[in-house]
Amino acid sequence: MNETVVIVSIISLIVIILLIGIPIRFTRWISEGIVRLVIGALFIFLINVVGNVSGIHLPINLFTVMVTGFLGIPGVVALIFIQQYIIS
Repeated sequence: MNETVVIVSIISLIVIILLIGIPIRFTRWISEGIVRLVIGALFIFLINVVGNVSGIHLPINLFTVMVTGFLGIPGVVALIFIQQYIIS
């Protein structure tokens, strides 16, 4: 695909979104989900830093970040339990 077509398509999509507008609830829902994912990734990172002493390491991927971000501490406990007792 030609780069000009891609650029024009993106600009026209932005203009259409600005003219029509996106519902506020949808943008709030998306932004809240993104914030939860970032918090989940940071929480897993902190667990990996602190867990080096005891040998706990959780991989940072989309699945673990989603579980941690949306379930919170019970999700982290579940991931650690699954890694320590089921996988290993």
